[in-house]
Amino acid sequence: MRDYEKELRERVAYIQELLKSSGSKGIVFGNSGGKDSALVGILCKKATEQVLAVCMPCQSKRNFGEDLDDAVALAAQFGIENIVVDLTAVKAAMLETIEEKITVTDAASSNIAPRLRMTTLYTIGQSLGYLVAGTGNKSEYYMGYFTKWGDGAFDFNPIADLTVTEVYEFLRYLNAPANIIRKAPSAGLFEGQTDEADMGVTYAQIDQVIAEGTCGDQKADAIIERYHSRSEHKRRPLNRYGETGGTVK
Repeated sequence: MRDYEKELRERVAYIQELLKSSGSKGIVFGNSGGKDSALVGILCKKATEQVLAVCMPCQSKRNFGEDLDDAVALAAQFGIENIVVDLTAVKAAMLETIEEKITVTDAASSNIAPRLRMTTLYTIGQSLGYLVAGTGNKSEYYMGYFTKWGDGAFDFNPIADLTVTEVYEFLRYLNAPANIIRKAPSAGLFEGQTDEADMGVTYAQIDQVIAEGTCGDQKADAIIERYHSRSEHKRRPLNRYGETGGTVK
């Protein structure tokens, strides 16, 4: 297990140095009510008082229920300023406009919410002079379980090297709200959605593959390898013609 007292000191110092070197006034992050955003919010608040949490419910009932309740509870416990920006009508208007020209698939529709949320965060961040904090963990990154230009975009990410197992350990060390630690991880993209059911493997299995190369279950290993391979394009640098590593050879 990591030394989370040491981790806390080092990550807070990292955030403070970023703020100083960038000349930014503070930090804005998406407060989803989930484990990752909770940890990011706590770390940022320990680094600076100028932190704004933004809850961005969009269609899903869970966004307006348990997740919103947990997001508000986190902000209250750690003294983080919190606002709610409902994106439901924005997504509906966007879908209506696009579908006048082309049929939108379910997968493409699901990814609209993360991209709208990141647009919202950057609009707020630019308006306030704040950095946008990312909230993705190492396990999701390995699986490619994030949306390009949605939750995969950020100015900095203070938990990018932590697996889901380590995120939970860190949250327990920080005494985060119990329900955030207890509930099943979900991106809240549609009703009843959970990360592990979506992927067909558990985060414990993913974390074991990252650490040891196998989780001891051939079927799960194959699923994890398939996700990792198919999502390689998400982890590559931008493909700009003429740049090293970006030219098609």
